[in-house]
Amino acid sequence: MAKATDKAAKKKTTAKKPAKKRVTLPLPAGVPAKAKKPPKAVVLAESRHLGPLEVSVEGCDSGVLDRLWQTVESRRVAGDVEHSHSARLMARGTAKVAQKLGEEAVECVIEATLGHRKETILESADLLYHLLVVWVDAGIRPEEVWAELRRREGISGIVEKAARPKGIVRAAQTTKLP
Repeated sequence: MAKATDKAAKKKTTAKKPAKKRVTLPLPAGVPAKAKKPPKAVVLAESRHLGPLEVSVEGCDSGVLDRLWQTVESRRVAGDVEHSHSARLMARGTAKVAQKLGEEAVECVIEATLGHRKETILESADLLYHLLVVWVDAGIRPEEVWAELRRREGISGIVEKAARPKGIVRAAQTTKLP
């Protein structure tokens, strides 16, 4: 009987080997990455608050951006940082607003580069929202941007860039700007 208890005691004192950390190496070019499964809480929240992602040309128009700009502007005016993400973000200052836009742009680029169509659509929506927050923060109305886009219609990108003032390049002290 003493042998049985010795074996049991020996099993208890034998420590498990620590689990090896999985090292993920970068994928070779052209190999698509596997999509990571989001946490269950995220899936549940999205299913409750977001409808299915169905792209329909009918009923879609750029007016949604104008309406979203109005919403963001009204949140800025109300200044309710406790209940409004837009108001909270703008209250943190222009640098934070711009940083968030940059983060969303990078996320969108990553998803597009990986070939994740659905995620690229979702990140594009985030990017457009944060661009509108930048506009509101800077006092820019959508009509001003639409007018600039109309002005550029039919102009070659090369011609349009050549017509831009060169002062910005000198002020930035770089030749990296187009």
